[in-house]
Amino acid sequence: MSKVYFDISMSLDGFITASGITADEPMGQDGERLHDWAFGSDPVNRDYLQRSVAQTGAVITGRVTYDASLPWWGADGPTGPARRPVFVVTHSEPSTSPEGGVYTFVTDGIESALKQAGAAAGDLNVTIMGGAEIGRQYIAAGLVDELSIHLIPVLLGGGTSMFEGLGDLHRGLEVVDVLSTPTAIHLRFALPQ
Repeated sequence: MSKVYFDISMSLDGFITASGITADEPMGQDGERLHDWAFGSDPVNRDYLQRSVAQTGAVITGRVTYDASLPWWGADGPTGPARRPVFVVTHSEPSTSPEGGVYTFVTDGIESALKQAGAAAGDLNVTIMGGAEIGRQYIAAGLVDELSIHLIPVLLGGGTSMFEGLGDLHRGLEVVDVLSTPTAIHLRFALPQ
C-alpha cells in the first residue's frame, strides 16, 4: 500500500453536505453542487478524477455514505467501471447488497477495514471517502497520509461540518498540490506522522 488518502468535496465554509437532508436529497438542498466538478465536462476535472481512480486500489467508506450512495453507485461502487473493492465500516451488515457488487462489510473497526483495504490495494492507494464521521475517525487515529479536498466555490451556510468534533487535535499540514478549475480547487495536504 503506498498511501492512505481521505478524499472529500467541501464547501468554502467547511460543509460536506448542505442542510435539509432527506432520503430523496441525501446531500441536502443544493448539496449535489459539491460533486458537480466530478460529473461535469471540464477536461481538467475529468483528467484529475481519472488519474485519482487509476491510482486507487481500494476504497473505505462508512455505512451512511454507502446507504445514501448505493442507488447511484450500483454494484460497481464509486469507482464505476474500474470496480475497485469497497470496504464499508459498519456496526451491522445490510440485509441485502447488490449481486456481484464490490462491497465488503467490516464490523470490527476502522483499523480492520484499513488492513483489508491495504491488502486489496497492493501497491496502489487506499482512498477513504464519504462521510465526515469516518474521515474524522481515521484522521484522529493518525491513519491518514494525505487529505484530498475538493474545495467548491459555494457557501452553504449549514449542513454537515467536516472538521467539527476533532477535539484538540492540532496538526500542521504540508501543501502537496493545488489545482484550480472553475468549479473546484483541488487541494492535497500531507499529514506529518
